Amino acid sequence: MSMLSKRKINDGIMTGITYGSSFISLVVLLSIIIYVFANGIKLLNWDLVTHNFEAVSYIADLKDGTGPGNFTVDRDFDEGIYYSEKWGVALKDDTNLLGKNVVVVHYVHPDSPFKELNNKGVGTVDLALTLDYEVIRIAFVDSASALSVRGSEIMIAILDANDSFRELEFSTTGGGIRGSIVTTLYLIFFTLVFALPIGVGSAIYLNEYAKNTKFTRLIRSLIETLTGVPSIIYGLMGLAIFVPLTISLTSATGGNIISGSMTLAVILMPIIIRTTEESLKVVPDDYRYASLSLGASKTQTTFKVILPNAFAGILTATLLAIGRIIGESAALVFAIGTAIKDQVSITDKSTSLAVHIWAMMTDEPANIELSTTIAIIILMMVLILNFTIKILSKRFMRRYGVKA
Repeated sequence: MSMLSKRKINDGIMTGITYGSSFISLVVLLSIIIYVFANGIKLLNWDLVTHNFEAVSYIADLKDGTGPGNFTVDRDFDEGIYYSEKWGVALKDDTNLLGKNVVVVHYVHPDSPFKELNNKGVGTVDLALTLDYEVIRIAFVDSASALSVRGSEIMIAILDANDSFRELEFSTTGGGIRGSIVTTLYLIFFTLVFALPIGVGSAIYLNEYAKNTKFTRLIRSLIETLTGVPSIIYGLMGLAIFVPLTISLTSATGGNIISGSMTLAVILMPIIIRTTEESLKVVPDDYRYASLSLGASKTQTTFKVILPNAFAGILTATLLAIGRIIGESAALVFAIGTAIKDQVSITDKSTSLAVHIWAMMTDEPANIELSTTIAIIILMMVLILNFTIKILSKRFMRRYGVKA
């Protein structure tokens, strides 16, 4: 067999391995995306994004002088909606934001006794049963309670069989991720504030000012080594250093958004430094020589000539950083905590979207549906940020006449 034939065979084998590996990677990626969308798309709605995670429960009873009557309506309800003419309320079975089966209020007659109820819980303000409240149970004096787990049809049947009730428990819709979205946005902002100036500044120094010595080569090696450190180790560092630091300087009493942002900044700085430095290296040296020959100083050349031409690479570093912030969970478990909060404060514990997924998967049983829905939202956020930064990059380069 000739050398040419052997070379062709080797090239064919290597090409086959390349295409095969790429195909396997594509299949795995598509399988993950299909699985996420198949399980999470049914819970994806605007209410999930805008609602709080914690549901507010109320306990009420009838006001004096109110009770059942004849509350007929001139309308037909759809199948699966059950109306009590005796009490003037229509209920239906539904699925809440957590993917659990619940009984919700579909309609309340204007004259229904449910329009004005005594508050048996905290507070003295009268309560009213309105649309989309989740009915948990209706307790009676001489009969078994009507529970939501038995469905709306049975609950209406039991309600119709009684002339009064002892207690009504209902709640707002919970399970929303509004607080986790706000926390994620806070983390993105503060992490970039901490990491970008230091990371970009370090890259500028290493590429434009530092001499090629053993010390600078050692620094580059250490930076590359840091990119391979498991994120949970950074989380322990955040717990040991940044959490006590923020407690001593702010009103924080434990892990908080600021300590989490500092921890993420340390994780991201090696990525930002290396990506920015590579973008600076690809700027032709002729630009530097031309600027210096025209009388510009080293600083002027760096910030007015080199940086604008490396802007696309810096944006790439920013994109990588944002994607890592949104997807990071292990480090934040230690540095910020796992408490899902609706009222977000930068000096208090909270959860990002990734940690929210972790919390849902540690439930018994694991909430796979909601976790995959949050995963879809994370993918959408990254996609939107990607397009936004690309548009800003093109506008910047057009404005300053920089070629992409």
